[in-house]
Amino acid sequence: MEPYIIRTIAPADDPAIAHIVKTTLTEFGMNKAGTAFSDPTTDHLSQLFDIPRAVYYVAVANNEIIGGAGIHPLDGGEAHVCELQKMYLLPEARGKGLAGKLITLCLDYAKQNGYTQCYLETAPELARARKVYEQFGFRYLTGPMGNTGHFGCDSWMLKDL
Repeated sequence: MEPYIIRTIAPADDPAIAHIVKTTLTEFGMNKAGTAFSDPTTDHLSQLFDIPRAVYYVAVANNEIIGGAGIHPLDGGEAHVCELQKMYLLPEARGKGLAGKLITLCLDYAKQNGYTQCYLETAPELARARKVYEQFGFRYLTGPMGNTGHFGCDSWMLKDL
């Protein structure tokens, strides 16, 4: 993998990052209702994250988007809780520390924007990602928070910032 840069999402990035999200979910058997795979906002992430206190970062190598992650206010949640969303990488970008860099950027952004807790939703199929979240201090919850509409995710995690 060539050296990469991380920048905020632009509208022209939407098709590439939506493709990464959907192919990754398909790779892990999560291409089903109630996940980001079937969420219509996945195709327009630049619009979804174009609100106050939200950001989406894309990682780019050799002029190709190789992954991304974002912070968004938790839908239906309290104002001090954000959600780590759409954290996906191409296979060739995994295992090189990029996920950690994206998560660190997201959590730093969350703290700078007044959030005191960060929530995320995942699934057992995404075991490798869950390990990364655990390393960052996310703890498991017994049920979901907010109203994300992602009923296909059955693992919920929270981190105090």
